[in-house]
Amino acid sequence: MPDVDVIVVGAGNAALAAAVSAREQGAGRVVVLEKAPRALRGGNTHYSGGLLRFAYDRPEDLLPLVPDAEREVPGFPAGVEPYPQAAFWRDLRRVTEGRTDPELAEILIGRSFDTVRWMARQGIAMEPAVSLSGVRVGNTVKWSPGAIIRARHEGVGLSAMWFKVAEARGVDVRYDTRAVRLLQDGRARVTGVVVQDADGFRELTARAVVLGCGGFEANPEWRARYLGRPWDHAKVRGTRYNTGDGLRMAIEIGALPHGQWTGCHSTPIDADAPPHGDRTLTDKTNRLSYPFGVLVNARGRRFVDEGEDFQFYTYAKLGGIILSQPGGVAFQIFDAKVAGLLEARYKTGSPIVADSLKALVDRLPVERAAGLAALEAYNRAVEPGGFDPTVKDGLATRGLDLPKSNWAQRLDTPPFVAYPVTGGITFTFGGVRIDDRARVISTSWAPIPGLYACGEMVGGLFHGNYPGGTGLMSGAVFGRLAGASAAGE
Repeated sequence: MPDVDVIVVGAGNAALAAAVSAREQGAGRVVVLEKAPRALRGGNTHYSGGLLRFAYDRPEDLLPLVPDAEREVPGFPAGVEPYPQAAFWRDLRRVTEGRTDPELAEILIGRSFDTVRWMARQGIAMEPAVSLSGVRVGNTVKWSPGAIIRARHEGVGLSAMWFKVAEARGVDVRYDTRAVRLLQDGRARVTGVVVQDADGFRELTARAVVLGCGGFEANPEWRARYLGRPWDHAKVRGTRYNTGDGLRMAIEIGALPHGQWTGCHSTPIDADAPPHGDRTLTDKTNRLSYPFGVLVNARGRRFVDEGEDFQFYTYAKLGGIILSQPGGVAFQIFDAKVAGLLEARYKTGSPIVADSLKALVDRLPVERAAGLAALEAYNRAVEPGGFDPTVKDGLATRGLDLPKSNWAQRLDTPPFVAYPVTGGITFTFGGVRIDDRARVISTSWAPIPGLYACGEMVGGLFHGNYPGGTGLMSGAVFGRLAGASAAGE
């Protein structure tokens, strides 16, 4: 007899969804292995904004998920557009340049609404994501399509709620316990893991194992190997414990690598952010209001179309673009006209402030003549039109080699502010191939018996970029699926 029914490696959103799902589907003894100590538990989930992107047909479909929305945001449904599966598909295909795995994307999108309702039934409370994506227009709050709902109290709340739910369901969470390698029997079935805890190494057997322990974003050697320069010295937005253990263990027994191993989710963050995620600040080092300003690098040059799209469709690639600039830093510049549009997370930073563009550039560590020339050229290129932060307004520049396609306004209203930013890595896109039951597929293109994967370990969904909120949703969808499948072993 095995020691337990299901072992789940990891303790973030995906892993705990798997553990709860396994218990719900009849697994009697479910153990979660968390490499971190209890005080640092929860993987990247704790550091996230808690945003959940899912498909829905009517604004009213959201109300059971956020029953207090009308009180928190009067007139809430009026600012919400439908986000049917077709729209989710368009966004995912567009930002990944059509390289998303169609079978995995079908599962993610098709099960997203049912899964978010399942999360609510389990006890995951939700709220409108006002500070992330709400823009007030008159008496109505308008929302970026699909980016409407988050877990209450963001990632901190999501992590805490999942632990509460798991423990209430009788899941055994073991902290300071590292999974070292997978066990297999003579028929190649996965039968458990070798673990390392305070007492040393030992074997823990099970009927099935679910790997939900993240990517390799906190492993500088792997970042250098797969992502290349300058990723080996990137700041890690989340947990320091996601070092690729699950990927290594799976590949050691013949799992098939899948997806973009040279790609990752990376975000513009405060240049003074710590090397790893701060448990108190969590995602508050993010700087995502750049569509309403101008970005220059240390050479004083613009290097990206700041208004290419809404921030939730560009931020996951912009961090890497910034990290590749000279010194790995850049400066987001705004004037007073948009001060009220900057997300609340900017309040955790210390901007450089001046009463003229020249004085601002003089205070920045950039090539000053080039920087001032770039900003003046931008101002001359801005065309007249109506600025509207709630839509891609077409307010663009003309005549620049590098245009700004939307939300282009002259920088002409003091005070002017500049926020120094760098690129922070969130999670890696390379993973293992799974099937429609979340079974890990081997290099012989057959399921590895007894082994499942979810969360960041699933390769193939994202390529080069991703729509904001899709990572947590993917974790919940495939975590629920993996746990249910593992319980059936």
